[in-house]
Amino acid sequence: MKIAHLLLTHANPAQLKRLMDSLAHPDADFYIHVDLKADIGPFLPLVDNKHIFLIKKREKVFWGAYSIVQATVNAFYEIMGSGKKYDFINLLSGQDYPLKSTEEIHDFLGLNRGKAFMHTLSITDEWQEAIPRITRYHLSNYQFAGRHQAEKLLNFLLPERKMPNGLIPVGRSQWFTITPTHVKYILEYLEKNRHVQRFFELTWGVDEIIFQTLLYNSPHKDEMVNDNLRYIDWSEGKASPKTFTIQDLSVLTHSGKLFARKFNENIDSDILNALDKLRANS
Repeated sequence: MKIAHLLLTHANPAQLKRLMDSLAHPDADFYIHVDLKADIGPFLPLVDNKHIFLIKKREKVFWGAYSIVQATVNAFYEIMGSGKKYDFINLLSGQDYPLKSTEEIHDFLGLNRGKAFMHTLSITDEWQEAIPRITRYHLSNYQFAGRHQAEKLLNFLLPERKMPNGLIPVGRSQWFTITPTHVKYILEYLEKNRHVQRFFELTWGVDEIIFQTLLYNSPHKDEMVNDNLRYIDWSEGKASPKTFTIQDLSVLTHSGKLFARKFNENIDSDILNALDKLRANS
């Protein structure tokens, strides 16, 4: 069971190293995309063995913009072009952390070959707050003075947008675990349907929608599992999920998930230490 862990990060290389150490396995490789806005220097020492690679084609990533999708797509191309045969590609942030031992993660995925683990809530029925993301024009991917005014003008003058190619929109969480077969389909679809890419470039929070939607409307729909294997707590009602501390240890360990986000060792490293201890004894 060979896994390519794709890590999107912009800061805290020490915590990123800890994450990779926690997932280290003879059949695991790590591909790191460092935001082009960040200094690559502190991340270079992380590439200290044959299992760790830095994504060469980096993107300046902006919150809610298509740029984070492009960063992921760039990394997909490099992983697929590596010549290595992977069973799964596992998308993580630098602030994620495993809740299960590496052996348990590999064993679980070994029992679920060919599946795509990602959230697929219906935007029209189950996740209606996301409807404006796809019906209105968003210029989040374009950094220029007057962007917000231009966005308002576009939405005043133009009719509501419609999903291209009759796609049924689904999604919720950006993070997922899918196979190279699924990645190959996504890349080929975007290459053949540039107008679909252009549509999503004008969609806010598109990273939580595009990959799920393309697979959901594909011949691979039956391989999808509506579970991204991550525990994420949005109970604080903020734009970002809760940062876990040692007080969350019990809920994390009883979540049944393989991973959780998010963590910040500068805020609380005790929770990471406790998870390491539990994983070592599992």
